[in-house]
Amino acid sequence: MKYVKTDIAIVGAGSAGLCAAYQARSAGADVLVIDENRRPGGQLFKQLHKFFGSSAHRAGTRGYVIGRELLERVEESGVTVWLDSVVYGMEKDRSLGVIHGGENYVVRAKKVIVATGAKENYMAFPGSTLPGVMGAGAAQTMANINRVLPGKRIVMLGSGNVGLIVSYQLMQAGADVLAIVEAAPKIGGYGVHAGKIRRAGVPILVKHTITRAIGETGVEKVEIAEVDERFRPIPGTERIIEADTVCLAVGLNPMTELLWMAGCKFCFIPAFGGHVPMHDANMETTVPGLYVAGDVTGVEEASSAMEEGNLAGVSAAASLGLLDPEEAGRRRGEIVSRLDTLRSGMFGERRRTAKAKQLEETAAYEAGRRD
Repeated sequence: MKYVKTDIAIVGAGSAGLCAAYQARSAGADVLVIDENRRPGGQLFKQLHKFFGSSAHRAGTRGYVIGRELLERVEESGVTVWLDSVVYGMEKDRSLGVIHGGENYVVRAKKVIVATGAKENYMAFPGSTLPGVMGAGAAQTMANINRVLPGKRIVMLGSGNVGLIVSYQLMQAGADVLAIVEAAPKIGGYGVHAGKIRRAGVPILVKHTITRAIGETGVEKVEIAEVDERFRPIPGTERIIEADTVCLAVGLNPMTELLWMAGCKFCFIPAFGGHVPMHDANMETTVPGLYVAGDVTGVEEASSAMEEGNLAGVSAAASLGLLDPEEAGRRRGEIVSRLDTLRSGMFGERRRTAKAKQLEETAAYEAGRRD
């Protein structure tokens, strides 16, 4: 067993973790970033589409370009990055158990930022364990990172932004997307993404679901059916689509395992993907010195994850005395203003309401603990 000490340890080298690392390092902290993947950048390197929003959030820039720029900035700042390394546990004193380079380490940091992101949900149905049934994110990784087409004739389940964007990218890669199936009565993603899909001739079938996948050694056919107002398949509406791949875009769930281990308090917010850690306006959880950022705090978008990473990095550095209160306040104010912009308008209303609930429950818990 080897022991390592650092000012700030960050778990996750995605958009939130890299932004947190840069902010903390630029304030003078000794920073260690740990990620289980062989390359940093998280989801950004799978995102070939251009970002929305304002110039402050890199509108018009493709996700992988933003990821590359973030990575270069972090590397130049002098942050230590451990890749292909697994954080398998965290104690209540924030000590991290890590396997790095085939050896066991205990990482002891003055502050820890967890930016582990989210994982794909799964949907079970007859035949869902057949080869060829996979998460939409897995299909996106195969096509955009590994340059391997997951299938030639694809049915996508779910019409949120992930389902719509991945469908379009699979079409660009040469696949034939036969249909997007959505149980809800309306499309879940942005109209601009749905419009591109429809103009390409792909039907988006709302009030439908997949009832089974059919095949011997892999998917050969997919049965779909209409659903009623309680999302139950309507007998007699079944139809067969000849396909070799089913992609599931049925939501994401924050990867909170380390936070449960550390004793963080949670609240349940369906809009954010389920149980999410309570945290204050500085991204600090109910465990002192333990911060969170990105989709682990509730599933949003990459732009929000980057800003939360910025906020967590500044807050952790300030708590170590590396930023004077005035400078820390100025930086936090700028970041919060950008976050408020992202969560404004009709599309951000649900996220803004959910985030307010998260902060309110944290404040109530802290008040009760003080009493």
